[in-house]
Amino acid sequence: MVCGQEIEQRQAALSDNQPVTAELERDGPIRVAIVEDLREVREGLATMIGNAPGFRCVGSYRTMEEALLGMAGGPPSVILTDIGLPGMSGIDGARILRERFPDVPILALTVYDDDKNVFEAICAGASGYLLKNTVPERLLESIREVAEGGAPMSPEVARRVVRLFRELKPPPRAAYHLTPQETALLKLVAEGHHYKTAAGEMGISTNTVAFHLKNIYLKLQVHSKTEAVVKALHDRVI
Repeated sequence: MVCGQEIEQRQAALSDNQPVTAELERDGPIRVAIVEDLREVREGLATMIGNAPGFRCVGSYRTMEEALLGMAGGPPSVILTDIGLPGMSGIDGARILRERFPDVPILALTVYDDDKNVFEAICAGASGYLLKNTVPERLLESIREVAEGGAPMSPEVARRVVRLFRELKPPPRAAYHLTPQETALLKLVAEGHHYKTAAGEMGISTNTVAFHLKNIYLKLQVHSKTEAVVKALHDRVI
């Protein structure tokens, strides 16, 4: 299901031969697509996001299969997805979405807070992981945060991630041949910086940050900032 007047806007863009992309216009709203099988939850999220200043719901889907078809015309700014979906799971869908839209952050919103789902979602390319008990104000903040390059997590999930790292036996330091600037940027991302703040710390533009991140993803063979940090910490790159 596509929200609001999004279908008309996509048709207009296609008729003008203008590709639909995930790029935001300056000061434009954050365009959010929702994947959630429970109708009440899905409609509630769509209403909340659609009525919030600075946000727009551009798609609302019951299954991942519907979402993949609905986003064929162009990706949103952020994908908000459940994990336990009928048919294709949110984790399997995240892998496909990450391949199709490598620059679009995926934010998991689920009831599952166990180690297996958290770890698999991050490895699949989720940039953030929230539980469904997250209050609306925090959810909107997290959507904005992930759109700006952050990696929001519910406190319970963050504690699990920290514990998982403590239990992992660090392997010998891996060599991925990162440049000093790429290593410095990766450290800033691990500290929670997003594009703008990392650019400010390093004295470079956000476009240069994006360029370095793409090189980091290629060298580490990952698809998201969260996955890059997980691998960098595990392999003692930073």
